Amino acid sequence: MTNPSPTELGSALQNVADLVSFDFQLSTRIVFGPGSVDRLGELTRELGCRKAFVVTDPGIVLAGHAEHGLRALRTAGVETNLFDGARENPTTIEVDLGVQAAQKFAPDILIGLGGGSSLDCAKGINFVLTNGGRMQDYWGLGKATRPMLPMIAVPTTAGTGSELQSFALITDPKTHLKMACGDKKATCRIAILDPQLTLTQPAQVTALTGLDALSHALETYVTVSRSPVSLLYSREAWRLLASNFRRVLAAPDDLAARASMQWGAALAGLAIENSMLGGAHALANPLTATFGIAHGQAVGVMLPHVIRFNGIEFDPWYTELTAAMTCEANIADGSDGLADFIERTLLAAGLATTLRELDVDVDRLPQLADEASRQWTAKHNPRALDTATLLELYRHAY
Repeated sequence: MTNPSPTELGSALQNVADLVSFDFQLSTRIVFGPGSVDRLGELTRELGCRKAFVVTDPGIVLAGHAEHGLRALRTAGVETNLFDGARENPTTIEVDLGVQAAQKFAPDILIGLGGGSSLDCAKGINFVLTNGGRMQDYWGLGKATRPMLPMIAVPTTAGTGSELQSFALITDPKTHLKMACGDKKATCRIAILDPQLTLTQPAQVTALTGLDALSHALETYVTVSRSPVSLLYSREAWRLLASNFRRVLAAPDDLAARASMQWGAALAGLAIENSMLGGAHALANPLTATFGIAHGQAVGVMLPHVIRFNGIEFDPWYTELTAAMTCEANIADGSDGLADFIERTLLAAGLATTLRELDVDVDRLPQLADEASRQWTAKHNPRALDTATLLELYRHAY
């Protein structure tokens, strides 16, 4: 056997260098289909649990979904306690209130029923209930030292994909920083994806959560942390979401389109779990914390500018996504085409396309850029982001 030539050896080494290491384990059982929420009690009993602490928000109670879930639990002989104190972008305040209520009930399982905020709040409660301390103690990765209670997630929106993530995103009300508290023990044991639950979403909620899901598919595809696993999820999530978002806007009762959106959002959540997010989310979080702008709107208004910024160096990656689209046949390839598509989608959803429309104070942009530089997602953006660059992106969006 002859020794490889320098050229052959260099080529082999380059192939090895191109390999990406990853550690993948899908820990959540996925139960998907119309009417699957009726199995909530049965699935809870399968986990050997008898006392369920259900975390939701007032809107879900009003829509009747909370009672639907409680009825399924009671029918299976599961004792229940409802906490409806979750709020959009949950803070440590809501988590602490939930912990107090859960301590009195002493559950053996937590169930998050609602949008991503309810699911994140349930995870946050689980951290503090089982491991003690404050939510701030779990900011980062793997900070929980004790076992956590099993959880079931029942999403009623197609947005965050929190049901398939091990992170709880909880805001510190003093610093306004959104803390990503991640631990594999916080991963839900079961995710029940029932697209019928998404039919009651108001049009504005459909628009905002849909934009959030689209941003997840796009950002996870280009992060520095992306892997062969995350790319599979990102690409399929993008195909489903881009093809069905306008369908659900135009025909809210289209169950097939709703199902595709919910599955796409869940896949995007799995992509986040394996690759994190990027610059658009770093820029969006201070807008929400400072001006109260809904997360989907905030990330949507920043996303086109981040796509164009990243496209200067990574346009071929965006070209791969435009090639995967089954709608918008006349869309241009690459980052410019995707940025234009997102802007047109914002308009179709009745959302703002500039910060000026959202009454953002232009004099506050430097402060926002400083806060964005401290967001956990900034470091995962494919192009390096510093305060000056983030300020420029805000100005482009203004």
